Amino acid sequence: MEESKESSLHFLDYWRVIRSRKEIILAVTLLVVLTGTAYTLTLPKIFMAEARMNVRDDSLDVEVFSRQQTTLYNPFFMRTQFQIIQSKVILDDVIREMELQEAWGREMGEGTPLSLQAARGILRRSLRVEQHRDTTLISIRVFRPDPSEAAEIANKVAEVYRTYRLRVKRDEVLGGLESLRSEMDNQRRKLEEAEKRLEAKRENMDVAMVGRGFQVDKIRLQQLEADRIAARVDMLVRQARYQQLDALEGEDLLTASTYIVSDRTLASLRQQLLDTDVNLKLLLENYGVNHPEVRRLISAREEMTSKMAEALNGLKKGLQADFEVAKAKYEALEEEVQQARRMDIEAERDRYLPFERAQREVDQQRSIFESLRARLAQEGIEMDIPRTPVEIVDHAEPPQRHSSPNVYMNIALSLFIGLLAGVGLAYFIEYLDTSVKTVDDVERHLSLPVLGVIPQKVGNLLEEGPNSPHAEAYRVLRTNIQFSNKGMPGGTFTFVSGGAGEGKSTTLFNMAYVCAQMGDKVLIVDSDLRRPVQHTFLGMPNNFGLTNVLLRDVPIEETIKATNVPNLHFLPSGKLPRSSVGLLESQRMRELVRNLKTRYDYVFFDSPPIVGVSDASILASEVDAAMLVVQYRKYPRTMSARAKRMLDNVGANSIGVVLNNINIMRDDYYYYYHSYYSQHAQPETTEGKELEVAAASGRRNVDTL
Repeated sequence: MEESKESSLHFLDYWRVIRSRKEIILAVTLLVVLTGTAYTLTLPKIFMAEARMNVRDDSLDVEVFSRQQTTLYNPFFMRTQFQIIQSKVILDDVIREMELQEAWGREMGEGTPLSLQAARGILRRSLRVEQHRDTTLISIRVFRPDPSEAAEIANKVAEVYRTYRLRVKRDEVLGGLESLRSEMDNQRRKLEEAEKRLEAKRENMDVAMVGRGFQVDKIRLQQLEADRIAARVDMLVRQARYQQLDALEGEDLLTASTYIVSDRTLASLRQQLLDTDVNLKLLLENYGVNHPEVRRLISAREEMTSKMAEALNGLKKGLQADFEVAKAKYEALEEEVQQARRMDIEAERDRYLPFERAQREVDQQRSIFESLRARLAQEGIEMDIPRTPVEIVDHAEPPQRHSSPNVYMNIALSLFIGLLAGVGLAYFIEYLDTSVKTVDDVERHLSLPVLGVIPQKVGNLLEEGPNSPHAEAYRVLRTNIQFSNKGMPGGTFTFVSGGAGEGKSTTLFNMAYVCAQMGDKVLIVDSDLRRPVQHTFLGMPNNFGLTNVLLRDVPIEETIKATNVPNLHFLPSGKLPRSSVGLLESQRMRELVRNLKTRYDYVFFDSPPIVGVSDASILASEVDAAMLVVQYRKYPRTMSARAKRMLDNVGANSIGVVLNNINIMRDDYYYYYHSYYSQHAQPETTEGKELEVAAASGRRNVDTL
């Protein structure tokens, strides 16, 4: 709770400074606004033309060999292009193509064209490049006095940038193609050298090749292996045929031989034998064994059987010999294959392995060469495919209205700066101002309660009349004085101040006037012997008075005069003689104070400023109570503090402070002191009612006593 109260108090303090210094703030603000407006009206009119571009990467418009990968938004690429547009390369091309050096030289009244550096500086200051967030759009804005020139420059910058992107990409592709051609020629030389080394190894190592890449020795070994396999199969076939015939005897051999061996002679003999057996069987049915024809057939059969046996025996031997020949052929081929394998292993190590390495090198160099040639052809084709890295979305047009100076914006800015400067100046002056400004200042620096707050421009209440709204402030002061005296009315009082002109005499008179109105018997003693003013308020002469009483020239009864205000009496100061030094410090003055106290309810002694004059200190020490009058925002707090210390030094009863000359309308900090009473002031009021109304205002001050 305490922290929140302090925070609100600080805010109110800031607002109080602004309210109290509003004249300075308004004056500074008005000065800045007028200056800003005048300066704005003298500025030349500037027109803004804008061109917008869609900036993409360097991809082909049509896919040719492979599908192009779509590139997402790349902030680094966009920032790079953003800087390229403002680079010397683009700006210098724009200057040269539009001949801006000559044109701007004529505009400036120079006989010669501007230098490229000067023209570039003007163009750079006139150019604003902005990137639309999260898009590939870039705006080119040009600010120039001539709207047509601004539009032409904006469009030219966009065109030059587009041409630059196309030129850079084409130069890049041409450079790459040239590098590819150079690398391909170099690779061709490497391939030719590798082929020469391969041919030299083939000749030196006597490597026979059939066709492309087939070695003769390898082919011979493969053929020998095939012949060996065929010879083995043939040997096994012949071996099986021989073993089957060798295992048969008699009629089985005769029957199976025709199927195992395809021999026409043996087949003919067997057919003849069968025919003879058939004929012999037919003859034996009709003739006997001794018949000549039968005997001839039996003799022929025996002859054929003998020949058949000899043929079968020869067949076996022939099959055996044939098997032996096939076996020998197989064994010879087997030996030849083993020898060829041994020779192949030796040749693989000594000749073919280096040769194959050279062959692989040739294949590798040929593959690289073919890839380079294909890549060169692909890039050559893609170079002729159109690209659109920059698309001008909106061409700049000459603007109809100028963009600067923005009169309304500048006035608003001047108003803001003026308010800021005025508030800053007000706070600076407030910082330098060490005068008393608030009740808190009084209580903090003087350690005294504030008994009354007197508004500004309060004059003589006798002239303002009994119904004056200012009288209520003095009624509150009277009530607070009574509270400070523990509720006991009456006594002797003096109003002192640290410096001249703080309003103590006016405060004293108005206080006496209000007390008299309230029915108190009041006496005003003009004890300011050097500059008496109380008689001027009452319009009475000042020939005889206090000085005459203290010098015992006349009795006091003859010097006290009645006034036009009921219950109010006046003791003038009288003429100040030259021998008046220490007059107020006499025993006669002390006796006079005690005497007057018994005759009147209130006796008010007017005094000079306490700083520099000893009379005020003497009076303060003699009366019942002294009140320090401090004028709002006039003297430094140190003067009021010194006056307080002087009162303490003489033993005066300082009961409080009257804060005088408050500008209620200027400083709303004190508004609640005055608004209620000024709106509801009555011509007549009783003492009891007045005490009740003022008690709330004085309660805090009384509690501090």
